[in-house]
Amino acid sequence: MSSIALKGPGVQYAALPWRLVDGELQILLVTTLTTRRWIVPKGWPISGLAPSACAAHEADEEAGVTGDVQPEPIGTFHYDKRRKTGDTQRCRVEVFALEVSRQRRSWPEKSARETCWCSPEEAVARVTEPGLRRVIASFRQMARRETTVVE
Repeated sequence: MSSIALKGPGVQYAALPWRLVDGELQILLVTTLTTRRWIVPKGWPISGLAPSACAAHEADEEAGVTGDVQPEPIGTFHYDKRRKTGDTQRCRVEVFALEVSRQRRSWPEKSARETCWCSPEEAVARVTEPGLRRVIASFRQMARRETTVVE
């Protein structure tokens, strides 16, 4: 995989922010700016940044979270982005797991979005994008396997 984000048409990068609280996995969701649907932080490539760094940047900007982002995507999904013109653009989103170590009290889009820490099951129930639901469910299974191996 390329170390620098590709500026291909319709490619976005997302973070799947997560943490363990009392041994339980939690996922952080944010709302979209216009339709208020629940999603994960995502955005367009940023010149000079690796895809995982783009995802981490979006998590910081949209949810105020920082932490350890994995260098390789945990999954991808597709969706139709509605442009300001009313047209739609098919987008492919690469999702990177981000283990959250800190959530700031203030961040650039705090007043524009809601955030919600929830169980993976609740995250799957809140998210309407089928592909993102699959990525979250897959991450939950992967996390369970890793936790079982550690114990």
